[in-house]
Amino acid sequence: MPCLRNCLVKTLVTVAFLLAASLSANAQQALSLPRADGAQTPVMVYDPAVTSESAEKHHGCAPLALLSPGAGGNEKGLSYLAKALAADGWLAIVLGHRESGIAALRNDVRNSHGIRAGVGELVADPNAYHGRFMDIDAALAWSSKQCIAPFKALLGHSMGARTVLLEAGANNKLGLHETHPFDAYVALSPPPADDVFPPDAGRSVSAPILLLTGTRDDTLAQQSYDQRVRVFDTLASRCAWIGIVDGATHMNFAGAGFGARELAERASTTLSTAFLDGLRHGQCPRPPTLAGVSVRSK
Repeated sequence: MPCLRNCLVKTLVTVAFLLAASLSANAQQALSLPRADGAQTPVMVYDPAVTSESAEKHHGCAPLALLSPGAGGNEKGLSYLAKALAADGWLAIVLGHRESGIAALRNDVRNSHGIRAGVGELVADPNAYHGRFMDIDAALAWSSKQCIAPFKALLGHSMGARTVLLEAGANNKLGLHETHPFDAYVALSPPPADDVFPPDAGRSVSAPILLLTGTRDDTLAQQSYDQRVRVFDTLASRCAWIGIVDGATHMNFAGAGFGARELAERASTTLSTAFLDGLRHGQCPRPPTLAGVSVRSK
């Protein structure tokens, strides 16, 4: 009987712990953070799942992942990736970028008389990136007041991927050299050589970085996805992956659109967590094998 009672108590404690971890992984809150210029940065915060292992290793402080959506996006985007990171033990924060949000995009589309031209105008606007850099500043300042993260990563899609490369120190034609103390980067739909990035953009990127694109991820100039792959070949980083998802479109990586959305999301979450977890444990990991996804590494 004592054994039965003790076993029951242990079982209940385990269930309670797992339930708490599950709830923590799904907990999210919308916040508005003060920016250096007096503006506010809207963010969505996804609390990390807490395990005894992560609490002991990081003294209760989770690694931090900031997520930057594309042009016209907001803090409610990239939720599939933020939730996966939170479930993996990360404090995940999706940033809202008002200077390159839906209102700014609509204005550029109207002025340019077309969606592609409007997006092209917005992603080449240095002021929009200055706003994004201040949004990142605001999120880093807020998170550091909660806890000093032992590892920081910046992830982004589309214009967010451009932001990632700029933060990582990529060569560019806008004269932007803003960098923050991130340990690793993830760029979903990395940019091709264009009005912002020269063909050798990656030569000044030495930090660990994961790039992801799809075989239907055409560029703004309606070029093939292989134009997005070229930045990988120029990277100076000694720890880098590039994944190519069969059939995935540009918007599939944002968690939207038809086609290979499910596969794009699975590749994004699986490869991002595997890459970042390996790095925060002190190694450049080997990429996992995923059906429908081709991965190269260096």
